[in-house]
Amino acid sequence: MTLRLFLDSAASADWEAWLPSGLFYGVTTNPTLLRRAGEACDLATLERLCQRASTLGAREIHLQTWGRSVAEAADRGLALATLDPQRVVVKVPIDHQGCLTARRLMAAGVRVTFTACYEASQVVVAAALGADYVAPYLGRICDRQRDGHREVITMQQALNSLDSGVRVLVASLRSRDDLPRLAAAGLNTFTISAAIAGDLFANADTIAAARTFEQDASS
Repeated sequence: MTLRLFLDSAASADWEAWLPSGLFYGVTTNPTLLRRAGEACDLATLERLCQRASTLGAREIHLQTWGRSVAEAADRGLALATLDPQRVVVKVPIDHQGCLTARRLMAAGVRVTFTACYEASQVVVAAALGADYVAPYLGRICDRQRDGHREVITMQQALNSLDSGVRVLVASLRSRDDLPRLAAAGLNTFTISAAIAGDLFANADTIAAARTFEQDASS
């Protein structure tokens, strides 16, 4: 499978800054990111954001459903999917209710990302149910004094052994250095913050070389 990078943000300013670059396959959001961006977590807001992301070139938009019951979360997930059926992938936590919700959504032809993955065993659940993505929280796993990189690599190896088409969508990256380390081990799908996106272009030697080229061109 080819590389896919996602921008992990609900802030339109981040989208405006980065999506036109062509670097990102799409965007990932959730209710927490919406709150941080000062956006309401409702269908009207998400419809507006979907339209903007599409205009800026996002090929996928991952939106998280919510609800106190399976029926409520599934109905809302279906509503999210109808905002842009070609681009929206509905996110659900990989807990029991989330699995029941995902099954209803997938039966209706909705693509699903299982999120809040913390253990390698959970990717087996995602594979068994036939999800499109499963999103482990790398940084938060490391915060629990575990080797998050090793565990995420094990997730990918398990899916490879199962010949599963589920993509491991690595989330909660804390450094640009996480990307090559995991890519070298076979991971190919990541969602990163705008800050890490900026860090990818912050190499001092590259910046100095580009400045020298410009100076020499005008001398």
